[in-house]
Amino acid sequence: MDLSATLHQLAEHPDAEFDLVEVALAIAGDEYPSLDPAVYLSRLDDYADELRPRLRGSLANRVAELAHFLFEEEGFAGNDEDYYDSKNSYLNEVLDRKLGLPISLSVLAAAVGERVGLTVAGVGLPGHFIAKATEGPIEILFDPYHGGQLLDRDGCAELIEAVSGQPFLPSDEALAPTPVGYVVRRMLMNLKGAHLRAEDFTRAARTIQRLIELEPNDPIQRRDLGVTLVHAGRPGAAIDHLEHYLGERPTADDVAAVKAFRATARREVSRWN
Repeated sequence: MDLSATLHQLAEHPDAEFDLVEVALAIAGDEYPSLDPAVYLSRLDDYADELRPRLRGSLANRVAELAHFLFEEEGFAGNDEDYYDSKNSYLNEVLDRKLGLPISLSVLAAAVGERVGLTVAGVGLPGHFIAKATEGPIEILFDPYHGGQLLDRDGCAELIEAVSGQPFLPSDEALAPTPVGYVVRRMLMNLKGAHLRAEDFTRAARTIQRLIELEPNDPIQRRDLGVTLVHAGRPGAAIDHLEHYLGERPTADDVAAVKAFRATARREVSRWN
């Protein structure tokens, strides 16, 4: 998969039909250039082949069996001990280590679910990501990060209030499947945050460049890339991004801070000349 071309298409059409697993593995390819997506796609197929004969009964029963298989038998789990580890966001690492974030585990559950004939999509709630299986008018919400726990709407409200500390209204709109482009953005934002938290500015800059491919008109990403490049020791590459932000947001509250980074970048560049 050409990740740049895919991100450009998703920028124009966030609901374009792309295989989220393939996109996630392409993102992981930035960190692991020798990654062979076919190996991981085959593993998902193997999971589906093992699970498929066991699915029967109502949609709730089938979702419960999917969750039992992935989170009990196979041992996939949320990484509470090191939540901000970037490996939780790289799907190859999630499949190898069986640890992940809510969004990466939801992508996994949807991928296996789809392969066994279920219709499963991710649902991006505020501060947490869950999955939803549908069959006609029936919908089953479940939380892959917490072992595939089945949720009703009240349960979603309680979960998000516990996570965010804010009230949450589980409306039809709030519980609608999240388009592929927005899922990919959230995955990249998680990676960006993980790398910045670790002060790994080279990897953070690479991730922000991917976000800019997905959101070419977002000056915030351009600002963040400029600042991150300064931290990464690449001041020459930072200047255009910082100037772009200042041109787009001349009255923003952080203009003085961004100008200071631009001055630092210019000063560092002048030392080379």
